[in-house]
Amino acid sequence: MIIYGISTCDTVRKSRKALEAAGLAPAFRDVRAEPLNAPEIAEFEAAFGDKIVNRASTTWRGLSDAERAAPVADLLGAYPALMKRPVIREGDKLTLGWTPAVQAQWLSRT
Repeated sequence: MIIYGISTCDTVRKSRKALEAAGLAPAFRDVRAEPLNAPEIAEFEAAFGDKIVNRASTTWRGLSDAERAAPVADLLGAYPALMKRPVIREGDKLTLGWTPAVQAQWLSRT
């Protein structure tokens, strides 16, 4: 299991803590320190569409209209912190965010 996010994100911290408390041992990948590569960005975009872009983020608010119009892959490549967080992967299973529905998917397994 891998959690993709940024270390300063409260939602990422909550997800890591909950998964660890449930006895799981997720690896963590800080996408600022180790940005997503093109195939990963393409996979996440295919799975989540434009929902992978966090339009409520400070980074998004700082972009110009022209920058916001760029393709999702270009945005995530240039601004890793724009990725909505966390993305959790285990095998072929991917989830986005830490909503009650996502929590139930991961925490009900324990």
